[in-house]
Amino acid sequence: MREGTAGRHAIAPLLAAKRALRAAVLVRRDALDPRQRELAARAIAARIAALPSFEAATCVLLTLPFGSEWNTRPLARDALEHGKSVVLPRVDTAARILVLHRIVDLDRDVVAGFRGVPEAAAHTPVVPAHDVDLALVPGVAFDATGRRLGYGGGYYDRLLPLLRPDVPRIAGAFDV
Repeated sequence: MREGTAGRHAIAPLLAAKRALRAAVLVRRDALDPRQRELAARAIAARIAALPSFEAATCVLLTLPFGSEWNTRPLARDALEHGKSVVLPRVDTAARILVLHRIVDLDRDVVAGFRGVPEAAAHTPVVPAHDVDLALVPGVAFDATGRRLGYGGGYYDRLLPLLRPDVPRIAGAFDV
């Protein structure tokens, strides 16, 4: 075997298992009753908004809902109404990284971005990762210890280490 080939073969079963789990969770999440989804999303947003770490944060990194994800827009509105800086990621496809941008208006400052995911518009100011006080981390699934299964692009895997170690990383998800 060529150098590096053995390592790729060793992780192939893990990657296949992650793909299968991701697909199974998305099918279940997509099948949720819309009313049940709305009620659960409100409950998730309320629990996060009531956290002392969210209340204390002055600069919050959020994502806006894509597909059948829970609706984070009420949480973003709440943060803006309470004078917090709201930061959304914007995908830099060439560098394969997320660049953080501050938004002040959920309509004017948000566009459909990479793969249709809502992201900060290009006109919004860039915010350094070290300014973030709290990060709402998206994911397809989470285990009991908080480890996440993302969408497979690795964007948040590259972003999260750039945040200060003291920044709380919080996730909300439907129980599917």
